[in-house]
Amino acid sequence: MSLPVSSKSLTPAQDVETQGEESQYLTFSLGKEMFAIGILNIKEILEFGQLTPVPMMPGFIRGVINLRGAVVPVIDLGARFGGQQSEITKRTCIVIIEVTTEEGHQDIGVVVDAVSEVLEIPDEEIEPAPAFGARIRADFIASMGKVNGKFVIILNVNKVLSVDELAMVSQVSEEAGAR
Repeated sequence: MSLPVSSKSLTPAQDVETQGEESQYLTFSLGKEMFAIGILNIKEILEFGQLTPVPMMPGFIRGVINLRGAVVPVIDLGARFGGQQSEITKRTCIVIIEVTTEEGHQDIGVVVDAVSEVLEIPDEEIEPAPAFGARIRADFIASMGKVNGKFVIILNVNKVLSVDELAMVSQVSEEAGAR
């Protein structure tokens, strides 16, 4: 059985299954900036609730939550990007994101100031990530989307939530605390 292919030409990085889907993003605010994550990485959005703090963790790891019997680490994106921990308000949410690792899939929660909406950003409105000028590490940015004349930072989830890097930062923090 063959799938119908649209007349729109596909770049080598695209295939029939991902065309169109990749242009959907969950947008959210963090401070005064707007960010987006590809909708295929999002598992669910939770109201900010009871977190269990974990001792001797870096400041950007807020703690863990119990999600239907699974322990899910929760990261404060504001602190992860080098700022201070987010202030908790009525609109603060935890977005559960599925990250692909060498061992399989890992669910990680991220604290965001407010979830905005799911947007479709056409491919022609997506620009490459800038090499400089952003307040966050360049490798955290996958690309920049234009929405209503403003830029939205599209995050590279596997870099921002790199399980290996988070484990390394945690280990370095433990060693520094032991001195």
